[in-house]
Amino acid sequence: MELQQLTEKLSNELDRLLTYYETHEPPQDLRDKTFFLFVKEVTNPIYELLEDWEEKALDFVKQHKKNLHPHQIVSTKENMELLLMHTYYIDVKRKRYMELNFSVHYVFGILLEELEEKDC
Repeated sequence: MELQQLTEKLSNELDRLLTYYETHEPPQDLRDKTFFLFVKEVTNPIYELLEDWEEKALDFVKQHKKNLHPHQIVSTKENMELLLMHTYYIDVKRKRYMELNFSVHYVFGILLEELEEKDC
């Protein structure tokens, strides 16, 4: 998958995670194995996409030194990983969740703009 497609797919996943966060309650038991397996099953594909995205985004940013820096890509991946867990375990306040969400969307947006400029 190309970087633009990966970024768009992860951005859509980010929106889906926000919807889940806002419409669900925290799990009754944080040690519930069934819930853990459910979370693992739904998040593993996103973790795999993130790994691929980070590698391609770092390559792109290193080649096109413009508005993003490598540390922003690494931080964005880390923030998305945090959001994956916070979404299902609902263990942070809404304000913090929204800050992380905004931060990830912001970097995705800049990256998509730069990819579009490169193609022009």
